[in-house]
Amino acid sequence: MYPDISRISLHLSGVTKVYPGVVALQDVDLEISGGEIVGLIGENGAGKSTLMKVLGGAVAPDGGAIFIDGKKVEGLTPAAAADLGIAFVHQELNPFTNLDVAANVLLGREMTHGPFRLLDRKAMSARVAPILSMLGTRFGPDDPVASLSLADQQLLEIARALSMNARLVILDEPTSSLTLSETARLLEVMKDLRGRGAAILFISHRLSEVEEVADRVVCLRDGQNAGEVAGEAIHKDTMVRMMIGRDLQHFYEKTRHYAGRPVLELRGVRTPAYPAVPVDLTLHAGEILGLAGLIGAGRTELALTIFGIDRALGGTVIVNGEELQPGSVPEAILKGISLVPENRKEQGLLLDFAISQNIALPCLERLSSHGIVDRKREGELAERSRQNLTIKAASLNGAAAELSGGNQQKVVLAKWLATEPKIIIFDEPTRGIDVGAKAEVYHLMQGLADAGVAILMISSDMEEVIGVSDRVAVMRQGQIAGTLTQQDLTEENILRLAVG
Repeated sequence: MYPDISRISLHLSGVTKVYPGVVALQDVDLEISGGEIVGLIGENGAGKSTLMKVLGGAVAPDGGAIFIDGKKVEGLTPAAAADLGIAFVHQELNPFTNLDVAANVLLGREMTHGPFRLLDRKAMSARVAPILSMLGTRFGPDDPVASLSLADQQLLEIARALSMNARLVILDEPTSSLTLSETARLLEVMKDLRGRGAAILFISHRLSEVEEVADRVVCLRDGQNAGEVAGEAIHKDTMVRMMIGRDLQHFYEKTRHYAGRPVLELRGVRTPAYPAVPVDLTLHAGEILGLAGLIGAGRTELALTIFGIDRALGGTVIVNGEELQPGSVPEAILKGISLVPENRKEQGLLLDFAISQNIALPCLERLSSHGIVDRKREGELAERSRQNLTIKAASLNGAAAELSGGNQQKVVLAKWLATEPKIIIFDEPTRGIDVGAKAEVYHLMQGLADAGVAILMISSDMEEVIGVSDRVAVMRQGQIAGTLTQQDLTEENILRLAVG
């Protein structure tokens, strides 16, 4: 276990950062000291990422001052920030999957022995093991990173930050890929580190978690301080009001949907993830069917099999009374199925392509004449999508990579809505997007269901599952453990089915 940590005192005063045509930060103040957890909240584009880059020395501010331990710091660099005890746990994971856990945790700080300075794997393993134990991981220091799940890779990044004896740990959406039990464990680790004298800056869109662990909450809006609350004044409603400048009434806008005829039926479908377990499931027109379960239960794998990315090992998928050809994405799209994937950056977008090109991608045949894309029609489609989904972008000719997470998600939605789908599979539709964008996605889903579109929504956010779904099917170890109707939709009932 970790000993007490020397306490840091950090003060940002009037920090300003201007990019061409954009004021990213304007006179931002922030204070944090050892022994406290400060939540940093704000919508995507509010300036949180820029502030992190300033703290890490990756971006030099154009104005203001940084004080650490009472001393003004000039020309902060990433190396200097690390030496001062500032460590980051980023949302985007970039582990070296060809190495083991210990090598990743101690990357650049390897332990060696002998005249030839060979890696001392035993010593490295011994150094990393207590950190993993403190985090309660399911993997050990000698396990290959390639075998770790997304959630385990997130815990690996946290272990790496803790191994650097950090005094200030900045956590950027650390729970976005974690299960309920892993999230609870991480929050306990944060509290433990606080008790040992560490300062924790916790950036999260999951306001219930911020409410649980934060001593103070600082909000940014449009690159400026929008407010601060502390102690018992920290409530979700208060934080939402600071973030968007107004009360967010009827957050989920749940309406009663009347399910129509079955449009998607799974009969004994067996996925590559659970080849021995058949899945039976029915989705009706005009309903939102939530698909809940712990990470690793097989939800995403089932979605990939339905959409044809993975080939079913058995059983049949029936769409509007007709059997779907296994392992054929083009046929799935032709039959009206769309998939909004869990990882929008790797699976949903071509980041270097223009926003308009991403939106038009599934419709190229419709937008083309003699094999040549009609750029005018492509632009008109993209403009309609921008207006309908309020995509915030300086230009639709800009790269998708330049957009915030919430607007990237809207581009993925726009791409599939352009195909006029009859069935949409949403896999973690609001992961990593802010509260305002979440409300827009929920509103869109309700509108689609009202129009008769069948929606299958995979989500690890319990509030989301209960707040949005008409019914919830719960998966456990590759099978449907049970289905809950509206009157039975409680967190306790979902968890009971999920864990058995």
